[in-house]
Amino acid sequence: MSGPATPALQQPGGAPAPRPGALAIDAYVPGKSKAPAGVRLRKLSSNETPLGPSPKAVEAFRAAAGDLEIYPDGTARALREAIARAHGLDPDRIVCGAGSDELLSLLALGYVGPGDEGLFTEHGFLVYRIAILAAGGTPVVAPETNLTADVDAILARVTERTRIVYIANPNNPTGTYLPFDEVKRLQAGLPRHTLLVLDAAYAEYVRANDYAAGIELVSSCENVVMTRTFSKAFGLASLRIGWLYGPSGVVEALNRIRGPFNVSGPAIAAGAAAVADREHIDRAVEHNARWLAELGERIRDLGFEVTPSVANFLLIHFPDEPGRRAVDADAFLTARGLILRAVGAYGLPNALRMSVGSEEANRAVLAALAEFAKGPQLG
Repeated sequence: MSGPATPALQQPGGAPAPRPGALAIDAYVPGKSKAPAGVRLRKLSSNETPLGPSPKAVEAFRAAAGDLEIYPDGTARALREAIARAHGLDPDRIVCGAGSDELLSLLALGYVGPGDEGLFTEHGFLVYRIAILAAGGTPVVAPETNLTADVDAILARVTERTRIVYIANPNNPTGTYLPFDEVKRLQAGLPRHTLLVLDAAYAEYVRANDYAAGIELVSSCENVVMTRTFSKAFGLASLRIGWLYGPSGVVEALNRIRGPFNVSGPAIAAGAAAVADREHIDRAVEHNARWLAELGERIRDLGFEVTPSVANFLLIHFPDEPGRRAVDADAFLTARGLILRAVGAYGLPNALRMSVGSEEANRAVLAALAEFAKGPQLG
């Protein structure tokens, strides 16, 4: 006969308890999406494109709606091949997921376990910490310099237990980026057993000459992966489509642990159509470039500090004065239906992140901030 069973971990009252670390996760809280009753909503809190999706993607989505009773292609081949054509990649080294969030989490599940460490920067995307803790690992945070990832600070915190390093490039919510030479220096300083994840969710928007999303580095290194998304410039956030380009060994591991049908049929069809519509993406990028520059200049002219950004959003800093702080500005703007993103959870309690919106929404925010700048909002 076998011995007595090991008692299961229990919560008070006898209920099953999650494994250690699960309850240490602070659940991700999206940006606000509602305005006060009777006030027109202008949502600029989630970095969504004001141009919406490609009409070709909408048409493909509608066509796919006729086959909802059929399981999708579990390999998302049509989407992977469309991505490969657009970027000159091997489709067999691409993995698609339910948003890049899923892929970031799958990477932690595949490469991090109890006793391992995962590293990210001080104001990095909140999902990194969640993914590391969910996999049973220990999060390690590297300080930033001028709200920008610091390669030396990251490397100083790498140990023999570091299994994964996440870098958002450009970073959310700061909009700052690492030049490609610095990314290469980071990779060269990491142990070969440490996976470098380049989260390039906003790569389509970047116009800096010294930037690269990471394709070249993935092609030449066995410990680098790049993740991308269709939620930003492509305007398909509701469909949850992300993709990863990585070494064959990483791709094989992820294909073993991901869900067998993790991307829906309509998402595959819409994504394949969207990535092929270069004209629509060019319009989205042009709109963003124009307004990113104008918003930054105009908001600085109002007396507020703005972190230089290469993405599709701006980080606006407010004075540490009664009635003038970010929380006051947030309330002032929300009352007018202008919804920006509070970023206290990112360690930036006196800043708001503003997505580049439509011309009308952008001008409405500028007018409201000009009114707010006139004096303390105490009542």
